[in-house]
Amino acid sequence: MSTYLAQFINILFFALWAAILGRVLISWINISPDNPIVVIIYGITEPILAPIRRVVPSIGMLDLSPMIALIIMMIVQRVLLRLL
Repeated sequence: MSTYLAQFINILFFALWAAILGRVLISWINISPDNPIVVIIYGITEPILAPIRRVVPSIGMLDLSPMIALIIMMIVQRVLLRLL
């Protein structure tokens, strides 16, 4: 049972990682915010990135919240997997 749970956790965190990476890539290119894919990615990532953005402000044009979110997610994933 814990093997399936570990696989689920890995898949979930990979999907979140991919969504955050996709959001970073979208911010570099000019895509309409009304694009359905962009709306989905923003809907998935905004609940993760918004609290971090409130604590850690942007440095000029550089938003560090995706990098911080990925680091926190890696730590949480490893802790969860060790608890299984």
